[in-house]
Amino acid sequence: MKRTFLSLFFMTCAFMAFAQFPGFGQPAVEPQYKDINYAGDDLESHRMDIYLPDTGQDKYKVIVAIYGSAWFSNNMKGMTYMSLGKPLNDAGFAVVCINHRSSPEAKFPAQIQDVKAAIRYIRAHASEYKLDTSFIGITGFSSGGHLASMAGVTNGMKERTVGNVTVDLVGGVGGNLEFSSDVDAVVDWFGPVDMAHMSPDCSTVNDEKSPEAVLIGGAPADNPDMVALISPITYLPSMGAPRFLVFHGEADNVVPHCQGVRFSDALRQAGLLETFISVPEGGHGPVTFNDGTFKQMTDFFLKEAAKK
Repeated sequence: MKRTFLSLFFMTCAFMAFAQFPGFGQPAVEPQYKDINYAGDDLESHRMDIYLPDTGQDKYKVIVAIYGSAWFSNNMKGMTYMSLGKPLNDAGFAVVCINHRSSPEAKFPAQIQDVKAAIRYIRAHASEYKLDTSFIGITGFSSGGHLASMAGVTNGMKERTVGNVTVDLVGGVGGNLEFSSDVDAVVDWFGPVDMAHMSPDCSTVNDEKSPEAVLIGGAPADNPDMVALISPITYLPSMGAPRFLVFHGEADNVVPHCQGVRFSDALRQAGLLETFISVPEGGHGPVTFNDGTFKQMTDFFLKEAAKK
């Protein structure tokens, strides 16, 4: 009962936030390829949509986009396109919006295993969907920013151990294990990336009712090793990681602004930070999402894609 209440609560919060995002309430854009199951099963969690630019090219470089939901949703890929997809399509990228298993459905590392499975599927089936996998960027907002960042910092890693806990970062979802799940650039929109400092004043962990507690299946204070393992910042410096662009609103009351600051500092020290964009008066989506920041995102991806 408690889990059901938490799920409904966070989904309601996510819906209220989305209502303020650009594109919300506009007519839905239909993908060229809809509800592809990248795992070979019948789970809603393992479906993705592919949106191609309307420019008639033979193939397009790729951006994977991930929704935010405090990890509580397994089917918000349509909202991903509404929030982030169109500017990426307009810039000439194929946009792949993916679902992943929710935290009530499966505990971490299931979510990052799903992301990596989707990337492997994209590479394995590129010719079927007009995808140019010489460049695969990734972006996401809120918990999607966390997963996008996690994908980037774990390029080339199969597992990681902290203390007495080891997580399998790759898993076997969908197979295609002969293909890489690496990404070539990351844009993180206000993701929670340092779970040991998620309290409003950035001094400590959140409590046992927090979304990250549900993600790991226990109180963060009682599980410091797992808290470290779900935090992208733990994986820095990372020899295989690509360059990052990070956005965070200074008025974000859901994921503290210090998360973006701390992560950007760590990325800078590792030589992986393109830019940290701190948005004055930016909230958890509203104001932070705007034409200017969207252009900064697309410019960054275009710059990185040109290197490939």
